[in-house]
Amino acid sequence: MALLPFRPSRSKRFEKLVQPHLQALYRFAFRLAGQQQDAEDLVQDVIVKLYPRLDELEAIEQLRPWLNRVLYRHFIDQVRRKGRQSDRPLSEVVEAEQQASYLESFASDDIGPEAHLEAGRVGPALDKVMAALDPDQRTLIMLHDVDGWRQEDIAEILDIPLGTVKSRLHRCRAALREKLQKELEPFSGIGRVKE
Repeated sequence: MALLPFRPSRSKRFEKLVQPHLQALYRFAFRLAGQQQDAEDLVQDVIVKLYPRLDELEAIEQLRPWLNRVLYRHFIDQVRRKGRQSDRPLSEVVEAEQQASYLESFASDDIGPEAHLEAGRVGPALDKVMAALDPDQRTLIMLHDVDGWRQEDIAEILDIPLGTVKSRLHRCRAALREKLQKELEPFSGIGRVKE
């Protein structure tokens, strides 16, 4: 009697394949969605969608970028569906109040009062400006400048050429800089009061 080779169950194979990437996938989803519940739902939707495609997943050499690309596309599809279902501006999809302030996470005890005052002013302004950016721009800035992803990896995840990533990143930073400057100095274009 010949023994058949042991093959783990389908669910065990899927779990072993996807489990190492769940934390990174959730962090990416949170950066996109801006809220814990939405990020959890996004990851769950993608996992449920991929479970029947186990054989295809096992054939993929670099699974993390592929999973991120699937998650990003699913997020974009959701944003488009929400946009068609209501008349809200796209900036309302992710609320500024719900996003953690990136600058405040680097607060230090050794900064002076001027720097502390400026950081307290810049942090909320940056959150407001980031929330006002187009979701594609916000995603690009978050992936590269906040999470530290390489431009090559972003190009692979978003499925666009590297040159496009570079030019979009340049335009996003310029838009962010301009909006932040307007937010911090609302009266910069106004001249002195004449007597």
